[in-house]
Amino acid sequence: MKHLLTLSGLMATCAAFPAWAQDALRIDGLEVIGAPVDGEMGFQPAVTELAQDIHDLDYLILVIITVITLFVTALIGWVIVRFNAKRNPEPATFTHHTPVEIAWTVGPIVILVLIGAYSLPILFRQQEIPPADVTIKVVGNQWYWTYEYVDHGFEFESYMIGAPATLTSEEEEAGAIANQLGPVMEQKLIDAGYSRDEWLLATDTAVVVPVGKTIVMQVTAADVIHAWTIPAFGVKQDGVPGRLAELWFEAEKEGVYFGQCSELCGQAHAYMPITVKVVSEEAYEDWLNAAREEYAGLPPLLTVASNNN
Repeated sequence: MKHLLTLSGLMATCAAFPAWAQDALRIDGLEVIGAPVDGEMGFQPAVTELAQDIHDLDYLILVIITVITLFVTALIGWVIVRFNAKRNPEPATFTHHTPVEIAWTVGPIVILVLIGAYSLPILFRQQEIPPADVTIKVVGNQWYWTYEYVDHGFEFESYMIGAPATLTSEEEEAGAIANQLGPVMEQKLIDAGYSRDEWLLATDTAVVVPVGKTIVMQVTAADVIHAWTIPAFGVKQDGVPGRLAELWFEAEKEGVYFGQCSELCGQAHAYMPITVKVVSEEAYEDWLNAAREEYAGLPPLLTVASNNN
């Protein structure tokens, strides 16, 4: 039955790219949180424990390297002033200084142990996959993503708004050019619930997950190596053909989050964005019921009865 649902979902996806199951979320007024901002520096807001860990580790290392840089700069300045040729016409002839040699050996060891003691637990938390509340298999393709909600028997494809596969003949006759922002493409973004600012970020269908739940993404690829990443979640995982890797996250705030394929994968690599919408549990259940019917081709009641069998 699961294979039947998956096949039906694939056929439904091919029949129509715009998904009315997504439309209900576009009018919910979700805040765009995880997105690049022109002129800004630093990380996107951390909305998961994993992302906050990365921010804290980055801050710790920044403090350490700043102290080291200031110390070395001051030491160089002191040496220039204290030991220049004018003040020392007769150069010293010693070749060893045991206390200094011990200090510059022990000091870096202590620093590296400190960094390792802080960073290794963070790495382990990323790699130890907890039990999933929602499991989603993501397949990277040239140049779009396929998402399968494995517990619910449906899947869909996700293209960048403006990708060749999303254009209709009417839009092309009106002057739309694939992967180029023009009046027709801008209107297409608006019709999908996005703005001009989301160009190159927004997709025709988004991954939808409930807030505060453990989401496990099973990542692979169909052709070449891709990488699935959402900066605000602090996750990134290569999708390698023939291999299945996993990542997990638990988003703490409702909103819209963007990512990009982060492994050079060919000519249209730059046009392979990721859109994730984190919603309330009630909104997620509403979307899930609509998605089951659209992508699996079965009404919700029939889907439930089939799963019970």
